[in-house]
Amino acid sequence: MAWILVIVAGLFEVAMALCLKASKGFTQPLESAGFLVFAVASFGLLTVALKHLEVGTAYAVWVGIGAVGTAALGMLVMGDEVSAARIVALAFIVLGVVGLNLAGGGSH
Repeated sequence: MAWILVIVAGLFEVAMALCLKASKGFTQPLESAGFLVFAVASFGLLTVALKHLEVGTAYAVWVGIGAVGTAALGMLVMGDEVSAARIVALAFIVLGVVGLNLAGGGSH
């Protein structure tokens, strides 16, 4: 269950980042409110998950989901540059997170 919370928290982090971009420097009220709601939800779920998981691995998974998800959606729907180098770099993030989990960074 704790890992599910980390995954959902990571997805909320993606939504938070997209709302941050869409808020245009917090000048758009709805998008700014979305940023705040998703930030609180993301950090809140991560906090609950950390009661049962090692902080380093859980945080890396959370950040990895946020980074890879945000970069991928940026490229797919927000017009961010797409390149082989960026895709390979994202794959390295995924591999690093998987490696941390395989190295025994589960629950404590």
